[in-house]
Amino acid sequence: MTNLKYTPEEPIAAIATALAPAALGIVRCSGKNCIELFSKIFSRPKALLEAEGNTIVYGWITGIDEVLVSVFRSPKSFTGEDMIEISCHGGVHVVQSIYNLLLENGFRAAEKGEFTFRAYINGKADLTKAEAVREIIDSKTDESQNRALGRLAGNLYETIDGVKKHIIDTLAAIEVEIEYPEDEETIADSFDSSELKKAEEILEQLALSWKSEKIYQDGARVVLCGKTNAGKSSLFNALLKEDRAIVSDIEGTTRDFIESWIDFSGIPARLFDTAGLRETEDVIEAVGVERTRDLSEEADLILYLVDSKAGLTEDDKDFIKSHTGGKIPLILVWNKCDTAGKTDSEVFLVPQVNISAKKGTGLGELSFLVKKILSVSEKSERSGTGLGSERQKVSVEKALESVRHALSLTEDYALDAVVQDLEDSLDALGEVTGDVTPEDVLDSIFSHFCVGK
Repeated sequence: MTNLKYTPEEPIAAIATALAPAALGIVRCSGKNCIELFSKIFSRPKALLEAEGNTIVYGWITGIDEVLVSVFRSPKSFTGEDMIEISCHGGVHVVQSIYNLLLENGFRAAEKGEFTFRAYINGKADLTKAEAVREIIDSKTDESQNRALGRLAGNLYETIDGVKKHIIDTLAAIEVEIEYPEDEETIADSFDSSELKKAEEILEQLALSWKSEKIYQDGARVVLCGKTNAGKSSLFNALLKEDRAIVSDIEGTTRDFIESWIDFSGIPARLFDTAGLRETEDVIEAVGVERTRDLSEEADLILYLVDSKAGLTEDDKDFIKSHTGGKIPLILVWNKCDTAGKTDSEVFLVPQVNISAKKGTGLGELSFLVKKILSVSEKSERSGTGLGSERQKVSVEKALESVRHALSLTEDYALDAVVQDLEDSLDALGEVTGDVTPEDVLDSIFSHFCVGK
């Protein structure tokens, strides 16, 4: 671990709560002799040193604050080491003073992700669980959090472990055939490929899951497009349930885009309200229109609004047709359907929904349709297990490639060739869980954590 800044067992400390005024603050410590070190600045050292794991000791840090100290004894702690968590009043100066005092009395400032790194190296968590901790911290919706919680609980690790068992069982059968051959050491009739086919199917589902899981983590870019006065700003406000965008009957009110995070039935999204698409001589509005076109080219999904009272214009039709069957999906949103409107008789091969942004009708159906389009992997949705990072996806795809290559080998190849493929697949799966992981990968993973986690 020479390229990592972490030194296992060395006493470390970090502020674990936001450094802002609050009811409570927490300073976290871990490492060899961390309890003994802290006892030297604690008002009740004997009580602290004799405290059992998973207990709380009341006392004072002289001259700073009244505190509660949660005690965790190795190996029954988050890091697997002795740990304490100091709960104090949440004033910025109080928390910072306790932290500084710890650094003056034998503790080192923890690096980003160092607590979770120690949990990993001490066998308290594999890499899928470690990465899930960061996912939970960064989650933007309940659904995002629940998916990360599943990985933290071990559903991905168990799935990977099951795949490894299928591969190992196949390897064992081949090794027997190599050791005690009845004929030539060839693949024909030498082992049952059913276990490998099961592994292939599961790996395929996992590889497909990342596209959907990535949206739950990073969020989708959903852009509201349409002619002026189609109701984009009204829909923006209705979806956010607050008046963020100015709404007016005057055409060209929105001259630039505004954005906000939103929850589409569990999928986090950055929702963009944009300038209406039209030809204009207003220089500022023209810039806004151009930005609308740029945003639509970078979107994960376009919600194209049409005023159902006015119907479709030729510009509307051209825009919709240009996005039919393209890489960016589009939903045709008929707005103002609370009034006696009309819909165009022309059939478009795009999803359509009727709403009233003003009255809020049809918004549930719109949210459901957005989620359906953005949730691209139905198999992984049903299985309930998905990948949590691009790193995991790359490793799973490497394992899948090796398994597929093993299945494709013909009787012209020696059994040793299959063995090599299967060993390569096990190495790739070991990278997912951390059984086989280069140091630079570990450095990249844990450096993205916040300090104190």
